Amino acid sequence: MSASIVLATRNQGKIKEFERLLAEHIQGVRVLGLADFPEMPDVEETGSTFIENSLLKAREVSAFAGLPALADDSGLSVDYLDGAPGIYSARYSGVHGDDQANIKKLLAELDGIPAEKRSAHFTCSVACVFPPGDRLHGEELIEEAYLQGSIVAFPRGSAGFGYDPIFLPAGFELTLGEFGPGEKDAISHRGKAMRAIAPQISVLLA
Repeated sequence: MSASIVLATRNQGKIKEFERLLAEHIQGVRVLGLADFPEMPDVEETGSTFIENSLLKAREVSAFAGLPALADDSGLSVDYLDGAPGIYSARYSGVHGDDQANIKKLLAELDGIPAEKRSAHFTCSVACVFPPGDRLHGEELIEEAYLQGSIVAFPRGSAGFGYDPIFLPAGFELTLGEFGPGEKDAISHRGKAMRAIAPQISVLLA
C-alpha cells in the first residue's frame, strides 16, 4: 500500500500517538501533519459535540490538502462539574493548548472535593474524510470511544499531554502521565477509537 493521510493536528504528542496506532493496522502509509501545510487556516470548532468537531476538522483539512484526513476531537468530562470542560478542554483556561493552565484551573475548581466525587471520563471522536475528486469522496468514517477514571489532587508524571498527569484511569494506580506510550495506547480513549477506525481506513485505502 502506498498512500498519504493527513492528521488534522499540530500537536506533536497526538501525531506520534496516531502514528503508533495506525502502524498496528496500516503499512506503507505516509503520515503528514498540519505542519506540512503551513498555509492551512485554523478550523473553527463550532460543533456542539466531539463528533461534530472531528468531522468539521477532517472535512476542511481534507479539502485543503487534497488528501484523506483523519481528525479527532477529544476532551475530559468531570461529573462534579456537570461534564465540563468537555468540548472546551483544550481551551478551558482561555488559551488554546495551554496544558498547565488548563490543569491548574480544573484542580482549583475541584479543590477540597473528596476523591469519591472526582469521577471523570475522556471521550475521543475520530473522523476520516476523503477529498473532492477522490474515488472515495463522500465516505466518512466515525468512531467514538471513552476512558473512565477520576481526577487526582496533584499532577503526577510527565508523560503524555493535556490532562494526562491528573487523570487516574479506573482500575489503575498510575495516572496517564505515568504510563509509558505503549501502555497508554492499550487503554486510552484515543487508542480505542483509533483501533476501531484504522482497519476500516486500511480496507478503503487498499
